Amino acid sequence: MAVVTGIASGIGSGTAITFASEGATVVGVDINVDGATQVASIARDRGLDFDLRTPVDLLDEDAVHELMKTTAERYGGIDILVSAAAVVEFAWTPDMTLAQWRKTMVGELDIVFLSCRAVWPHLVRRGGGAIINFASVAAHQATRTLPAIAHAAGKGGIHAMTKQLAMEGAPHQIRANSLSPGLIVSDATQAAFAQNPGFREAIDAKVMLGRLGRPEDVAWAATFLASDEASWITGSDLVVDGGMTAW
Repeated sequence: MAVVTGIASGIGSGTAITFASEGATVVGVDINVDGATQVASIARDRGLDFDLRTPVDLLDEDAVHELMKTTAERYGGIDILVSAAAVVEFAWTPDMTLAQWRKTMVGELDIVFLSCRAVWPHLVRRGGGAIINFASVAAHQATRTLPAIAHAAGKGGIHAMTKQLAMEGAPHQIRANSLSPGLIVSDATQAAFAQNPGFREAIDAKVMLGRLGRPEDVAWAATFLASDEASWITGSDLVVDGGMTAW
């Protein structure tokens, strides 16, 4: 039984559908009703076991607590949490306002922490489970053509937070790992290319495999980390970037 946040688009939607395709019961969560409903319709048209919860404000701690509580009650427990939801602002350092910075810190860090904290007692009660968070290649290297000062800090925080979660979870057989995707095809990616001249060219020059990532590229990596085959992997960060950070 997997809870997947941020399912309305991109990596979250790809992961939710892939998990369900592999036989998981998926509770898909988002604040975006229209986008999430479309994803749920795709899953259900394929005959997949998909429970939609929307709108859920993942920055409202009471709402997140209630989400995990009612999910565990309905399904008898929770096995997996995938935290794909995020809110981010992009600006160069001299231009970024404190409000934009704080919005990104909340939207990258608080949104993950609240879900992890709320699911924790249910994973302990279950006797273990898997947490998968999303860092980014921005946690590993700078990007000359993208104003990502807040995004890099937020995703670096996810990278570090997940290692701490792994340590605290180990006595309970809770595994925590992060994924660091490169550029994945999505509406947000296309908007970033349009707003930042030269960004697409810089990425194309770095990606060894000659194409941008697809949501399913990351979804399969998440599926592995959630599986029994990854039972001895915790505290790790798996980079899925077509070789972008390797040179």
